[in-house]
Amino acid sequence: MDNDVPPIASGPLFCVAPSGKPAYNHPIGWCADGKMKKQSPVVTPRPAGGESEKITINLGPVDLGQIDLLVEEGFYSNRTDLIRTAIRNQLAQHAGVVRETVARRSLVLGLQRFSRQDLEAIQAAHERLNIQVLGLASIAADVSPELALATIESVVVLGAFHASPAVKAALAGRIL
Repeated sequence: MDNDVPPIASGPLFCVAPSGKPAYNHPIGWCADGKMKKQSPVVTPRPAGGESEKITINLGPVDLGQIDLLVEEGFYSNRTDLIRTAIRNQLAQHAGVVRETVARRSLVLGLQRFSRQDLEAIQAAHERLNIQVLGLASIAADVSPELALATIESVVVLGAFHASPAVKAALAGRIL
C-alpha cells in the first residue's frame, strides 16, 4: 500500500476528495487532482449503444446544490455522471416492467434499421410494416418518401427515429 493512502481505504484504487476523505464511489482511474493513488487496470467504457439524445431537465437550487456537493466530494465526475447513474439505477429497478411491456406490445428492443432494399422487398411482397421499436428506428437516407409511404403503415418509436426530413414529412400522419 502506498504511503499517501489513508489506512481506512481499501480496494484496488480510490481517490481522495477535496475534503481529504476517500472517495470510494469515484469512477476508476479519475481523481480531482489528476493523480491516482494506486495503479489501476485500464477500464474500457461501456459502449453507448449508438448515438445519444440530449435532454433538458429543470432542477431546484437545493437539488442542484446537492448534486454539486457530491461532484465536489468526488462521488461523481460531473453533474451528467450523477444524472446518468440515477437514470440507469431507475431503469434497472423497473427492468421487469420494461421486459413485460416489450413482450406484450411486440416491440423490437434496440436498433432496427430499414434499408432501401428491405423496403423494396416488402413492397414486392405486397406487405406493409408496422414499425414498433424501443430504442432507435432508422430508415436509410436513400429511401424515397414514395417508397416509405408504400411500405410503412405506422411508426411507434420509444426512443429515437432517424430518417430523412422528406421521409419524416411523408410519414408524419403515421408516426404515433
